[in-house]
Amino acid sequence: MTQLASNGAELLHNLAQVYADWFNDKERRADGAMTANLYPYTAMFSPIQVNSVTLKNRLVMGPMGNICMADETGRPSAKMIQYFAARARGGVGLITSGLIPVSFDVDPSVGEVAGLSYFPRIDRSRTVYSGWRLLAETVHAYGARFFIQLTPGLGRVGSPECLLKKHALPVSASWNPNFYMPAVPCRPLTDGECWRIIKNAGQAAADAKSLLIDGVYLHGHEGYLLEQMTNPAFNRRKIGRFRDWQAFGIELVKHIRSRVGPRFPIMYRIDLSLALNETYGERMHKVGSLKRFANERTPEMTLAYMHELVAAGVDMFDVDLGSYDNWWLPHPPTSMPAGCFLPVAKYVRDDFQERQIRANTGLPVPIVAVGKLGYPDLAERALRQGMCDLIMLSRPLLADPEWPNKAYAGRVADIRPCIGDQEGCLNEFLEGGYPQCAVNPCSAHEDEPGIEPVPVSRPRKIAVVGAGPAGITCACTAAQRGHDVTLFERRDRPGGELIPGSLPGIKLDVANYLGYLERQLAAHEQQHKLRTYYGKEITAEYLKEQGFDAVIVASGAKPLGLPVPGADLAHVVQAIDLLLQPSLADAASQVVVVGAGAVGCEVAYYLAYERGKKVTVIEMLPQIMRGVCTANRGHLIHYLERAGVVLMNSTRLIQIEEKQVIAMQNRHSSVPDPYNTWVPLLPANIKNPLEKPIRVQEQEVRVGADLVVLAVGLKPDDGLYHECVAKRVAPEVRYIGDAFASGRVFEAVKAGYAIGRAL
Repeated sequence: MTQLASNGAELLHNLAQVYADWFNDKERRADGAMTANLYPYTAMFSPIQVNSVTLKNRLVMGPMGNICMADETGRPSAKMIQYFAARARGGVGLITSGLIPVSFDVDPSVGEVAGLSYFPRIDRSRTVYSGWRLLAETVHAYGARFFIQLTPGLGRVGSPECLLKKHALPVSASWNPNFYMPAVPCRPLTDGECWRIIKNAGQAAADAKSLLIDGVYLHGHEGYLLEQMTNPAFNRRKIGRFRDWQAFGIELVKHIRSRVGPRFPIMYRIDLSLALNETYGERMHKVGSLKRFANERTPEMTLAYMHELVAAGVDMFDVDLGSYDNWWLPHPPTSMPAGCFLPVAKYVRDDFQERQIRANTGLPVPIVAVGKLGYPDLAERALRQGMCDLIMLSRPLLADPEWPNKAYAGRVADIRPCIGDQEGCLNEFLEGGYPQCAVNPCSAHEDEPGIEPVPVSRPRKIAVVGAGPAGITCACTAAQRGHDVTLFERRDRPGGELIPGSLPGIKLDVANYLGYLERQLAAHEQQHKLRTYYGKEITAEYLKEQGFDAVIVASGAKPLGLPVPGADLAHVVQAIDLLLQPSLADAASQVVVVGAGAVGCEVAYYLAYERGKKVTVIEMLPQIMRGVCTANRGHLIHYLERAGVVLMNSTRLIQIEEKQVIAMQNRHSSVPDPYNTWVPLLPANIKNPLEKPIRVQEQEVRVGADLVVLAVGLKPDDGLYHECVAKRVAPEVRYIGDAFASGRVFEAVKAGYAIGRAL
C-alpha cells in the first residue's frame, strides 16, 4: 500500500508515481495475490449500520451501468433482475445499481429519440415501478440490501449525438467542451433547470423508498453532471444560486432528505480530486479542451464539501480519483496496482475521525474504499488497519458473483479473478452491448434458460485440441456435464497466449487468472472424465484413429510476419518470443517495437519499466491502441510518455538494418498527437462530422535499434480444423477461440463455454 501523505497535493503526487511502476515493489505485487493468509475474514464479514439499515457484511457491489439491461421504456427486465439476484445470492451485503438519470426532461444526452432509453428509469411512469419492486424483493430474499444510484445527468460526458438526433446542445454547469467531441459546446443549465433536476431527484428517491429500495446513492464523481455543478473546474457560473459550486449538491441532498425522511440512507459517490493538474501538468494551460478545467477542486476543498454534505443529510461516501479526461483513474485497468485508492479512503476517514464528523443520526459516516480490491487478504487488511469501513467490489463480482461466499468459506483459490481488461464490462456497452465479463460467460446471462451446464443423458467422447482459455473452458464445461473429454496441448503447460500475456509486471491479474484456470483444470481432471496430454502435436489422422464423437479445435493463433527487407535478421523477434525468453533483450539498449496495439504497448511498457531500455514504438495507423478500452489505453500511453518511450504513429516501416530501422513518418500537423489521452477514440461506427482529415507529408526517419520486436498482430491457426473437416475425423468438428478469429479473452471464453454447453 502507498505511504500516506500529510496533505492532499502530496497524496496525489505520491499516487501518480506509484501508478507507473508499482510492480517493481514486492509488497505492492503481494497486495494483488489471491491468497488466504488472513482467513477467517472476521472484519469483512462483520455487520455495520448505515442510518436505519444494517448491512450483514462490509462488502458492497459497486455500480456498473446497467446499460441496455432494462426494457426500452426503462423498466428493469428479467435480465437485470436476475443479474442482481446472482450477486445477492453470492453473499454481498449491499448492492448498488448502475446510474439512473433523473433529468430526461433537461439533459438531452441521456435519452434516445422517440422516448426510448438505454438506461433503466424510475421517473417515466408507474409502468416501470413493478420492475424495481420485484428487483428489491428478489435481492432481499437473499439477505442483501439494494441502493439505487441516481444521477442528475451526464452533461459534457454524454453523447454529443443529441445535437444531430434531437437538435439540442448537450448541457453542463457552464460553457464546457463535450468530452467525446470537444468542438461541440455544452450550454450552461439555467437555474430553473437545476431546480427541476433537484425536484426530479427528490421524487425518484421518494418513489424508490416506496418500492422497497433500501437507500439512494448519488453519482457525484468522474465528471458527470453532479460533479460538473459541484467542481469549480467545470462550474464557472457568475450569477444565481448555483454560482456557489457547493450549492447544487447541498440543495440536492437537502431536498432528497425532505422527501424520504430522516431514516432513509443516502450515499454519495465522490472523487477526492479530478487529479487533472497532477496528470497533465503544463498541458492544462496549453491544450484547448483542458484549459478551462485547471481550477479543479482540491482534496482539502473536497473534504470541506463532504462535511457540508453530511450536514445536509448524507450517511455514507465512497471516494476515488479522476474523471473521464483521465479515464484510467475512475476505471482502473489491469495495469493499475491493487488497492489503488486505499490511501484516498484512509485520507478521508482519518479526517472524519479527527473532526468527529457524524451523520444526522449520530452515527459515524462510513467510508467505502474502491479500486481493485478483489483480493481477499488485501480487503481484509484494509478493514483491520482502519483504512476504510467497507469494501466495494465491482468487476470482481462480474467475474465471480460467489466471491463473498467463497471468501467466507476460505475457498479463495476457487474465486475466478477479474483480469481488468474491461472488454466485456466497460467496452462492451460503449460499443453498443451491455455489461458482461471476459472471464465469466454467465455474467448478465443469468436470465437465459439453460445457461448453467446440465448433465447429459448420453455421454460422448470429445477431443479438445488446445488448452488456452477457449479450450480449457470448453473441456471443463463438457466434462462437468458428463462427457468423456480428452484435452491436448502442444506446450508443456495450459494457458495458451495467457502464458506470455501474464509475464509483464502490469499483467498480474492475468497471471492470477492463469493460475485459476490451471487449478480448475486439475480439479475437473479429478472429479470428471477429463484427461490432459501435453507436449504433443496432434494430427487429423490421429484424431480420426481415436474415434471421437466430436472434435473441438482451439489451436490458437500465429504471429503475423512483416514483409519488409531485414525482417529475417537475427535481432528481429516476435513479441511473444521475447516475453517467453526475456534474455533476448539482455544485450539490447535501443529497442524498436513495431505495432502499437495492446501487445506492442504492453511490451514497450515492460521493456521501459522492467528492463530499463530506450524504446520507440512504430505504428502505421494514426491512433495508438485503436479498439482498446479507453481506460486501459490511457494508462499505458500516459506512463509510456513519462518513461520517455517514443510513440511514432502514422509511420510506415520500410526496412530493418543491423543497427537501425528506416521508416516513413507522416509529419503533417493534422496527424493526431499519439500521447493524447484526454480525448477518446470514438467507436468505428460513429463518424465525427467535425473531424478534420489527415493530410500526408511523409519524411524518412532512421531510428537506432539493436533489437526489433514485432507486434503486428495474429492470424488464426486454423489449418488443423480445416484438415479435420476435409478428412471427416468425427461426426462433429468445430473451432473456437483464436483458431476461429484471433481476438480477446472475452470471445474465447464465451465460445468455449457455449460449445461445451451445447455438445
